[in-house]
Amino acid sequence: METSKEQASKDYADFEEKVKRTIYIDQLSPQVKESAIKAALAQCANVVSVEFIVNYTIPYEIPCAALVELNDDVQAKAAVDLMNDFPFIIGGMPRPVKATHAKPEMFHDRPPCPGLKKDFCWVKQGDKDYEAMQKLKNLAKRQESENMALIKKLLEEEKELANRQQELLDGNCKKYDMLETLVQNGTMKNLAQRYGINLDD
Repeated sequence: METSKEQASKDYADFEEKVKRTIYIDQLSPQVKESAIKAALAQCANVVSVEFIVNYTIPYEIPCAALVELNDDVQAKAAVDLMNDFPFIIGGMPRPVKATHAKPEMFHDRPPCPGLKKDFCWVKQGDKDYEAMQKLKNLAKRQESENMALIKKLLEEEKELANRQQELLDGNCKKYDMLETLVQNGTMKNLAQRYGINLDD
């Protein structure tokens, strides 16, 4: 029995160490793969594993999240600082990704905490807690509806932002194409000679 408790304590201690070296990344494009995350973080950390968190209950293609385990907590801090200090875009999402340090409750496979006891029971009509539980259930349904409406609005904003960014990108590309044409057909050189500008400076 004691051996079992010792093993449970060791397992949870190992899990806590894993949490320290894991970061949570949000606002990821649904098309992003593990290789893209590894490449993006290569400048400050070595990625050990990636676990994507996808919400299949929402009928929209929303940005997903991921738990990314790194070599150690030092790399985890460096990665979080990097993504919070600079605009850090992975996979072409119009908004930069968000990063924070992982928390134990984010892991679906977390081991039970030693010494923590949980009790469960079914509540049926007529029980003393039934009315309170029914109110909580109705509140959860209302919050779900509000959450769906908020997600839909955010997705519309993301689409509008992406369109504006694409228009800006297309405009810049046209400017560079025009400059390239002016250089290749000699117009740039002729203008420089006319106005006495040395292009080699």
